[in-house]
Amino acid sequence: MRLLAFETATEACSVAVYVDGAVRERFEVAPRRHAELALPWAEALLAEAGLARAQLDAVAVGRGPGAFTGVRLAIAVAQGIALALDRPLVPVSTLAALALHPLPGPPPAGAPAHVLAAMDARMGEVYAGAFALAGDEVHPLSPERVMPPDAVTLPDRPGPWYGLGTGFAAANGALATRLAPPLAAVDAAALPHAAAVARLAAQAYARGEAVAPERVEPAYLRDQVALTLAEQEALRAGH
Repeated sequence: MRLLAFETATEACSVAVYVDGAVRERFEVAPRRHAELALPWAEALLAEAGLARAQLDAVAVGRGPGAFTGVRLAIAVAQGIALALDRPLVPVSTLAALALHPLPGPPPAGAPAHVLAAMDARMGEVYAGAFALAGDEVHPLSPERVMPPDAVTLPDRPGPWYGLGTGFAAANGALATRLAPPLAAVDAAALPHAAAVARLAAQAYARGEAVAPERVEPAYLRDQVALTLAEQEALRAGH
């Protein structure tokens, strides 16, 4: 199985190549440089792996949620490559990829780890989704949503729970404060990686979930992308 994966939904840019379970990745927190880095990194990683583009079985992409420009960029780049090669595209939730980040504490023995993945969505909100982890498998436990930190709840599952992502640093750490406990540990600096996108995409491909490139759509979660002038004034006034 050979995959090329892109993840640019946050301030981090990352690209990965997956070959039969082995992953090579380039990752950098590089705001506003995603378009500059993504394609050269892809070419460099393919060269390191000794792969030509034509040898890829599929292309994978973090479909969001996340920054609108970043999500659009990743999908456009992945679609372009997949269409040019006549290969399928495998969309992967950016929150699910974030949930595969190393846990900030020891996992429970003999049981799935439960993770709340949350990213700063700006405008006083976070993107959040709850997941159960079993090895490299990530199983959603709740719908992914965008909401204020005080509206986030955890599914009724036994702990320990772990928090991952910049959503736990948003609003002065409101989410981490409100959910501690049941959160055992939090990594508020965790960001999604293309390596995780690639691993999840390989599983999805094996399940027959790859799709035609033109069918992949971004998962923005938020319909309203800008505040009105009145809403901005209300936020500044503290209402």
